[in-house]
Amino acid sequence: MAAAPVRQRCGSGGPRSQLPPCYFEGYLEKRGPKEKASRRLWTCLCGNSLYFFNNAKDAHYVEKLDLSGFVSLKDDSSRDRNLEAARLILRMKDGETKFTAPNLEARELWKGFLYSVIDLNVPSSLALLPGQFQMLKEVVEKERTRRRTRNPGRAPPSPLSVPLVGEIPPCFRPVSRTEAEVLLERHPDCGNMLLRPGRDGCSLAVTTRQDLNGSVFRHYRVTQRDQGGYVIDVENPIPCATLHDVIDALVEKTAGTLQPFLLEEPYEENITYVSANDENGEKILHTAPSSPLPRVPALPPKQGFPLSRSPAADRRILTSSVPASPTNPMRRLILSPSPLTQTLNEELKLTLEKRKTNQD
Repeated sequence: MAAAPVRQRCGSGGPRSQLPPCYFEGYLEKRGPKEKASRRLWTCLCGNSLYFFNNAKDAHYVEKLDLSGFVSLKDDSSRDRNLEAARLILRMKDGETKFTAPNLEARELWKGFLYSVIDLNVPSSLALLPGQFQMLKEVVEKERTRRRTRNPGRAPPSPLSVPLVGEIPPCFRPVSRTEAEVLLERHPDCGNMLLRPGRDGCSLAVTTRQDLNGSVFRHYRVTQRDQGGYVIDVENPIPCATLHDVIDALVEKTAGTLQPFLLEEPYEENITYVSANDENGEKILHTAPSSPLPRVPALPPKQGFPLSRSPAADRRILTSSVPASPTNPMRRLILSPSPLTQTLNEELKLTLEKRKTNQD
């Protein structure tokens, strides 16, 4: 891939001495959203931005890319003239920037440092060595310290800094404004509205995303009322009793266009643990063996209780003789003929006598 000559832009960036601390640097081929050809630039990850220089010895950068508008970072499988080169695509809110690293290892390192600075968390899915993961941990701590020092009076977004009342909706996320936009951009199928802490740490905010020739984000302030409940601070404030009512009100006002953001995060299927090798001290991730649960033995049937009634016993009960006592009511009932029986007997006798007379 041919590199186009770099033209020094008017009003080039300041000297390196005034930049944030540099966490990683090296040559990358870069092609921005409006650029037709790639350029080979010395690239430095300083703080939360990428700075580009014509070469490694230049004192002033020629371009800067702020990573606060980060959306995604993915590998580019298209081939390059240099078979060892590895490409990746950095997607920002204002477009995509394509990079080409010298090899696969360099690409993994750039991804690791970029993710660590953007998310302030070490990614665990990259093919890196233990020592390289340790470098990323140190970068995360340095960047956290730098941001706290830069904004000492700003409370970090945390659900604990907001005195929430009642049940918290499942679309609540303890993220910043930028992180909320990134979440909604990355997972459009999971909803387009989430609840988050406000910048001041004393209020809440609702961030929404919709498509209108691109992503359109809106942020609504939600504050607690002294008399209880919440209010959505718009031109005509909307009072709500609970945070669930806040979300329901926005869904209703938009005729269902806004839907709560519900991201289903998978759970682990196996138990894993980390142990150190006794010989070289290298840490290895192990999967614990899984064994089926032991079967509970069936309880034996209780003794002394028949499982079924004997039909012979029933017959004995039904055919048992009636006691011979004359005063027994059952005996009187059986031995005493009813009036209907007496009438039938008399009619039968008369009929037999008539037949006998006719035969004689």
